[in-house]
Amino acid sequence: MDALTFFGLERTDDARIWRMPVVPSLISGTGALFGGCGLGAAIEIMEQVTGRPCIWATAQFLSYALPPAVLELEVTEAVRGHQMSQVRVMARADEREILTVVGAVGKRPNPLEGQWANRPDVAPPADCPPRPLMNRHQGTIMDRIDSKLADARPYWELTGTAGSGNASLWVRLPELSEPSAARLAIIGDFIPFGIGQALGLRAGGNSLDNTIRIAHRVPTEWVLADVRVHAVADGFGHGLVHLWAENGTLLGTASQSAIVRVHGPADHERTDERPLTELEGSLEPDR
Repeated sequence: MDALTFFGLERTDDARIWRMPVVPSLISGTGALFGGCGLGAAIEIMEQVTGRPCIWATAQFLSYALPPAVLELEVTEAVRGHQMSQVRVMARADEREILTVVGAVGKRPNPLEGQWANRPDVAPPADCPPRPLMNRHQGTIMDRIDSKLADARPYWELTGTAGSGNASLWVRLPELSEPSAARLAIIGDFIPFGIGQALGLRAGGNSLDNTIRIAHRVPTEWVLADVRVHAVADGFGHGLVHLWAENGTLLGTASQSAIVRVHGPADHERTDERPLTELEGSLEPDR
């Protein structure tokens, strides 16, 4: 399956306008579009319209989209140079702006190359236990993602003891196995997972932004998401994810800031009892 099919992206008569139905298989645990899917879809149409590969892209999440909304994504190639383009995508639903994505696409042949980040020493995917999911994840994007705990705790062990700030898990998308920036945008959206691991609580967050930077595109069934939470303060969490292929190649990095929220004692409970329509500033609620 290619990324267009995975996201359900539909071309229109206007080459700059695309549509994407918000369906349950693209949402997070509280019923709104998963942030990594919003960013990944925008990256895919950036590449389709320009014919150039993504270098980096960042999304600012302004609101949320619930099924059965249909996103309208408008692509603008603001600057096109000989080897790269600067691109913008505006996504709206029902006259509301949901997210804005800006980024650069292109490629510059150059023999210089190096890799200086350090991959954590963890067991291979076959030797790691599956990540247990909560009931609220059923019927969401998590049904399309396989994940294994490489260096992380299952949710029932998050009882108040803080972690190191570093956690890692192996992730694969069986339907989206080809190396692509859109795939990495989904896998990179795990800072909220890391926030819970760092705090030692069943906590997560609403994404304020999500940035992906692409280093290499190599075939790999599993991607190691090495999550590094830098700080939680004033109600917000900030962190970085290094994305590694099974062979040790650094595929890219993702970074994010999120509104920190603590989950209730049961899967169906939330500490914030306001209805979803009043939650501030995010396309992608807690997961």
